[in-house]
Amino acid sequence: MIPGTSYRGLIAAVTLLVASVIVVATGILPWNEFVTLKDRVIPVLGFVVAITVVTELAAAAGVFAALVERLAQWGFAKRWILWLFVLGLATVSTIFLSLDTTAVLVTPVVVLLAIHVGMPPMPFALATIWLANTASLLLPVSNLTNLLAETKMAMDGPVGFAALVWAPALVGILVPVAVLSVMFRRSLRGAYVVPPRSPVNDRHLLLVSAAVLIVLLPFLVSGLPVWMPATVAAIVLVIVFAVRQPASVSGLAGLWLVPWRPVAIAFGLFVLVDAAQVNGLAAIVGTVAGSGTDFFSLLQLSALGTLVANGINNLPAYLVLEPVGTSSVRLAALLIGVNLGPLITPWASLATLLWYQKVSALGVRVSWGKFALAGLVVVAVTIPLGTLALLAVAQ
Repeated sequence: MIPGTSYRGLIAAVTLLVASVIVVATGILPWNEFVTLKDRVIPVLGFVVAITVVTELAAAAGVFAALVERLAQWGFAKRWILWLFVLGLATVSTIFLSLDTTAVLVTPVVVLLAIHVGMPPMPFALATIWLANTASLLLPVSNLTNLLAETKMAMDGPVGFAALVWAPALVGILVPVAVLSVMFRRSLRGAYVVPPRSPVNDRHLLLVSAAVLIVLLPFLVSGLPVWMPATVAAIVLVIVFAVRQPASVSGLAGLWLVPWRPVAIAFGLFVLVDAAQVNGLAAIVGTVAGSGTDFFSLLQLSALGTLVANGINNLPAYLVLEPVGTSSVRLAALLIGVNLGPLITPWASLATLLWYQKVSALGVRVSWGKFALAGLVVVAVTIPLGTLALLAVAQ
C-alpha cells in the first residue's frame, strides 16, 4: 500500500502507532472497545499480509509476466483484442487478489508489454488503476473496505456479499471500460508486433507458483475465513522459494515481503477513528449522511463516501462513515462511494499512489489535471448508476 522505500510512509506508520498507543493507554479509547476492535481487524490484516506475500512471490516467480506474454501471443496481433485481455486481467486480478495487487504487480507488466509491442503505454496504465479501484466491489477480498464491511453485514459469506453488490460492481467495471475505450479509440486500432517469449529462469518455480494461485482463488470465495487459505498459500510458496531460491525469502529479503508499513498505518487508522467514533464523531457524521434506503438517501451516502475518499483517502473515509451504514444496503452504498469513487485525487486510494510510483519509474508521465478531469467524468456517471443498480437488486 505504501511504497517500501518511502520515508514518509515510515513516519506515517510510526506516528499512527504511537498515537494509537496513547489513545488506548489514556483511556480515550476504552480497553473493552479496543479488544472488540482488535478481534475484528486482526483477521482482516492477517489476510492482507498473507495475500501480499502470495502475490509478491508469484510475481517474483514470473507468473504475471508469463501470463501477459501469453495473452500477447493469443491476441492475433490485434490491438483491440490485446486491450480486452488487459482489461480482463486487471479486472480478475482486482476481484480475486485485491486492488493493490493490480496497482503494484499488474501495472508494470502491462505497461512494459505496451512498450514492447509498440503501443502507447498510457491506455494500459490508466486502465489498471481505474479498474483497480472500480472493480474492487464484487468480493470481500477485493478491497480492505469490503472485508471490514462484511463483518458488519448480515451476509452469507462471499456469495451473499456478491449477491448484494454484483449489479453496482458491474457498473463499476463497464462504465470505466467504456470511457477508456472511447478516450483511446485511435490508439487501439490496427496491429501490434507480437513479442518473443522471454526465457524462464526457473520453470518449476513458475509452474508451482501459478498452481498455488489457481488453487487459492476458489478458496477465497468458499466461505472460509479468507486469512486461512491465503496463509496456507503463503506458507507453501515460502517453502518452495526457500528450496529453489533461498536468498529471496531469508533475512531482510524475507522480512520485507511482509507489508509492515501498510499494516501499521491501517491498524493505527482503525484505532484512532474508533476512538473518535466513541467520543462523538459518529453523531456528527450522522447529521450529514442521511438514514434511509430510498434512492436519494443511498445516493447521498455514496456521494458523501466519494467526496470524503477523494478528500482524505478511501480507507479512513470508510471508517469515518461506517457507523451511518446501519444496514447491509446502506453499507453497500457506502462501498460504492469509497471503492468506485476514488478516481479524482492522487491520494484518494493508496493503490493510486503505488500505481503512480510504478508508472513513473517506467517513464510514463501522468498529468494530474487530466487524470482528475477524466476521473470526475467517470465518477459522475458511475456513482448514480451504481447506486441505482444497488437499489434495483436490494428491492
